[in-house]
Amino acid sequence: MLKIAYQGVSGAYSHISSMNVFPNQEYLACDTFEIAMDLVQKNIADFAVIPVENSNAGRVADVHFLLPKMGIFIIGEYFLRVEHQLLVYPNTKLSEIEYAVSHPQALAQCSEFLKKHNIKAVARIDTAKSCESIVEEKAHNKAAIASKLAGELYNLEVAAANIENDSNNTTRFLIMAKNEKIPEYDRKQKYITSFIFRVRNIPAALYKALGGFATNGINMNKIESYLLDGKFVSAQFYVEIEGHPSQKAFQNAFEELKFYSEEVAVLGTYQANPFREL
Repeated sequence: MLKIAYQGVSGAYSHISSMNVFPNQEYLACDTFEIAMDLVQKNIADFAVIPVENSNAGRVADVHFLLPKMGIFIIGEYFLRVEHQLLVYPNTKLSEIEYAVSHPQALAQCSEFLKKHNIKAVARIDTAKSCESIVEEKAHNKAAIASKLAGELYNLEVAAANIENDSNNTTRFLIMAKNEKIPEYDRKQKYITSFIFRVRNIPAALYKALGGFATNGINMNKIESYLLDGKFVSAQFYVEIEGHPSQKAFQNAFEELKFYSEEVAVLGTYQANPFREL
């Protein structure tokens, strides 16, 4: 059986995604994203399934810092439709709830419901793990925001179903492995390549570094910057493009990128998930 690492506990959305991508395998719950990735790097787990962004709450910031330093590669992506439930101790009424406990991303994704019902948000490390405190305290003034599966595992009741702000609330997960697995090029397929880079300290370096993608007709889906080592003068960029290394246009664009960059590291090339076309 394959061993699949994920951050959280049983019933977490990462657990659900792991089961959807790799059915009937062994799933390793981890306290942090870093631990999950490290298990893959050390060959303890075969793959890690890691959330990277949500359609409503934005990117999962910690992951962007970990991607370049963990020494593993992105080999695929998965999109999960996220349906948040307000989970309560048995026989608790919605009107009794004063606090909602969950991961900050989940709380942000349900902010409109919480505001409407005057429920205060309380951040915890994980959605499913938030259910533990409700059970332990037998609390009638608290609720957890988590998946339906988490509610079943902890024997909690659903006080309100599908409370997310956006009916199309979706989280994108990266499938990660120790070794790079570039799929064989098929012109009928669409591919995503993820990479990071840091430009040289010269005028217009970013403009010139990215110019090759425009002139070679390569579509850039994402570019995000974040500071390195807490320094406001040193930024690194995380980029996703539509392209495969075997394409000449891809090679030309990267040649120009490398000329104007101090560092370029490809994190993986993988087939685009069909969800992107929906």
